[in-house]
Amino acid sequence: MTIQEHEQNRSLLFNGRPLSPPDQWVRSVIAADETRILYTASVDPTVVDLWSHNGESTKCLTNASGVTQVQSSSSVTVLEQSSIERPAEATVSKGQTVSTVKDFSATPLVTPQVRFHLTGNLDAHSAVLFPTTATEEPLPIVLDPYGGPHAQRVMKSRNAFLASQWLADQGFCVLVTDGPGTPGRGNGWERMVRGDLAEPVLQTQVDALRDIGKTYGDRVDLSRVGIRGWSFGGYLAALAVLRRPDVFHAAVVGAPVTDWHLYDTHYTERYLGHPEQEPANYERTSLLTIRPEVQRPLMLIHGLADDNVVAAHTLQLSSALLEAGHPHEVLPLSNTTHMTPQEEVAENLLLLQVDFLKRHL
Repeated sequence: MTIQEHEQNRSLLFNGRPLSPPDQWVRSVIAADETRILYTASVDPTVVDLWSHNGESTKCLTNASGVTQVQSSSSVTVLEQSSIERPAEATVSKGQTVSTVKDFSATPLVTPQVRFHLTGNLDAHSAVLFPTTATEEPLPIVLDPYGGPHAQRVMKSRNAFLASQWLADQGFCVLVTDGPGTPGRGNGWERMVRGDLAEPVLQTQVDALRDIGKTYGDRVDLSRVGIRGWSFGGYLAALAVLRRPDVFHAAVVGAPVTDWHLYDTHYTERYLGHPEQEPANYERTSLLTIRPEVQRPLMLIHGLADDNVVAAHTLQLSSALLEAGHPHEVLPLSNTTHMTPQEEVAENLLLLQVDFLKRHL
């Protein structure tokens, strides 16, 4: 039994024969025995459900309205379900006994108010968030994507948008878009970034922004557009202001890849090929050689102990910007790896980002 590409989707196969329906994107196998297979899959990319296959038919075991995560052993299954309307709820099943797991986590200070859209010619999945308290003045827009392979931001889960709603409450319209290369939407969608991790991804963000501008009219201000991101999202944020300064006016760039020669071989060569055989792919996706006619402000943030995207990426970009006379800010984080799990550091980073965006938008 395998999960692999089959026709236009990622399917569950047994001895090469598909078991899952052709419209499903299979995410993981949870458990299998002689009577049935449990697995998670998406029909709508923003939703993840638990499915059962008994050898003859397939049945959805959850409610098709949010995101389901499951862990299972031979005797116990733990299922967590979340949606936009309600926070995550976890249950434990042991035989015929089902019990709810008590949640002792802190209650979030914000409740995301998310509007979902299909944007651009590609019908990219986007989410828009406005401040909880209504405002009369047109709002600056801040794009808040990840945008790269292996991760989605636009999911029907409340927790996925907590930080974005908090950001919106600081006085922004926040736009989150999943572009080509992100999972859950078919093999062709993932393959659109083969050979170019820059242009298709960036253009999808631009198209989403323009559509949202048309949809919300005078509620938003397209002359004040910022973008923030981390990891691939940081790469995308820098790419946006460097390649499209006509659209983007400021960027918060966290832990970015700036030169794909420096990133993990097994990841990079999957999308860009071998650098000696396809050097043009690396040249077109590098941030180090872009010299925009209009210089937009950037805030570069990087953990000095980052062992995933090493700090040399940001140091190289800063050096290239300095050489070009491009003003920018650099915030090095000591004792910090690729992410910022320290609560105080994460909170203060958000406040610094908001301050930067308000100064420049």
